[in-house]
Amino acid sequence: MAHESRAARPPVLLRAARLLDIDKGELVEPGALLVTGEHITAVGRTERLPEDTVVRDLGDVTLLPGLMDMEVNLFLGGPDHRSPLIPVQEDPAVRTLRAAANARRTLRRGYTTVRNLGLFVQTGGVLLDVALKKAIDLGWTEGPRVVPAGHAIAPTGGHLDPTMFQAFAPGVLPLTVEEGIANGVAEVRKAVRYQIKYGARVIKVCASNGVMSHTGPAGAQQYSDEELRAAVDEAHRAGVKVAAHCMGDSAVRAAVEAGIDCIEHGFLASDATLDLMARRGTFLVATTCLTERMDTEHADPALRAKAADVFPRARESTARAIRRGVKVALGTDAPAIPHGKGALEMRALVDRGMRPLQALRAATTVAADLIDADDRGRLEPGLLADVVAVPGDPLTDITVTERVTFVMKGGQVYRDDAPRP
Repeated sequence: MAHESRAARPPVLLRAARLLDIDKGELVEPGALLVTGEHITAVGRTERLPEDTVVRDLGDVTLLPGLMDMEVNLFLGGPDHRSPLIPVQEDPAVRTLRAAANARRTLRRGYTTVRNLGLFVQTGGVLLDVALKKAIDLGWTEGPRVVPAGHAIAPTGGHLDPTMFQAFAPGVLPLTVEEGIANGVAEVRKAVRYQIKYGARVIKVCASNGVMSHTGPAGAQQYSDEELRAAVDEAHRAGVKVAAHCMGDSAVRAAVEAGIDCIEHGFLASDATLDLMARRGTFLVATTCLTERMDTEHADPALRAKAADVFPRARESTARAIRRGVKVALGTDAPAIPHGKGALEMRALVDRGMRPLQALRAATTVAADLIDADDRGRLEPGLLADVVAVPGDPLTDITVTERVTFVMKGGQVYRDDAPRP
């Protein structure tokens, strides 16, 4: 179903069997929301409706706040998950068109906000995700609200130096400081300033090695403590948070002590480091589903061996983080798993020990806290009308979030195939 016009719309009353009060952790029956323009204006029974109100009866479904995925790269991965192209066959225009398709798919699966965590490609310095955000915000193309990072910032040979994924020869795909390859405190500061200047709303740095790159053992710290502190200092003075790709225990601890706001993955963090994260209020985006579902079949044998060693340990680390009270926000690392499959991450979080309500909060209230967004994450008057409908009871069966039937973002309907009575 095509989204509705941005022209002035009459108020809409959404009726459903149930509505999730995310703070109380309970279902309200029956569920009803009055939407006026881009915002929710009333919740529950409304005695008097404006005369021109349109009533939309969604049937036997549960209304949820719009879901959020805190780690995606919309510019990678094709419609069938894999891309038929290799990096040297692509240019910024192709990547942006692909991102538009991935954004549409993500929105229609119920994810109304995403963090796009870092380009690592040649663009001539253009921040493609900032451009995509503008196009979505202007209504030119369908997609979630995008929190863009611009270019991911990594040292030469770091995990997000793109030549590391294919072990290319020297001179292939060189990146400038503006495009994220930064060495030393001065270059790190320049790279951060450049991303913020051109529209980044979060900074992504590469604090440690990863699994699927040719850079040695997984988790080794790559940026020095001084470089990490420089990135944090520049970003925080501009009111921007910093996310760090980080896996190894000592690297995670160094990132937390440097003031990094959010650890991506954290696969090999110790109990002591997780306790430090809990005390500091450092967020974790665990991306735990990919440890079971990421396709490594065609990877280099050395990378497959690394994954076979790290992924089981990572699953256990996520479970320990949940038990120790670390603030875990949902993120998929798509296309490590296909775009629009964030519900699989929620299922994986429940498998690691979260209650379904906790997993739902990871994708709503905790994610909203991570991006400092007090205008979404709940179904309350005055907040953005980002609304998703799913069949059944998500508090007892988290897998119902895999069967989204209705999606509204900012009062506009982008999907409506809810079964009617």
